[in-house]
Amino acid sequence: MTAQSNQPKPSGHVGAAFVWFVLCGGGVGLASSGVLVLTHGLLPVAVANAVITVVSTLIATELHGRVTFRSERGGWGVHLRSGLTVAVSYAFTTGALLVLYVVRPTPSVITEQAVYLTASALAGIARFAVLRVVVFGGERKVRREPVLARTGVARTGVAMAA
Repeated sequence: MTAQSNQPKPSGHVGAAFVWFVLCGGGVGLASSGVLVLTHGLLPVAVANAVITVVSTLIATELHGRVTFRSERGGWGVHLRSGLTVAVSYAFTTGALLVLYVVRPTPSVITEQAVYLTASALAGIARFAVLRVVVFGGERKVRREPVLARTGVARTGVAMAA
């Protein structure tokens, strides 16, 4: 009979997970941009953007769960929590721009982009942390193989040697 222990699943190195987070999220973002261009003239831009945002968030959440955080969690609860992180990020970046417009009513394009990109980067880092700890983190139970099975040494071989 094999022994089993319930230990948390290794989540990998934070740096590697963050790189995957950026690659997966960035890839979905670029694809979304392309789809928005393809829908030009077929749908009003606000409708197209709303649909693309929902679909891209669902796709990115699946990618983050499977690739970035290697989690077995799924379902609508995961998508809802991930969607909330997107909504908070949107509010944060919009708030940063609104504050800029109060401080400087006619900012240059460079200043506007600097504020937007800085706010987006901060929101992205915070979103990564929330997804890692809250959405895909927590207690996960996995089966661990006994040491002998992992090393390829069979019990019968050990018994025979004794």
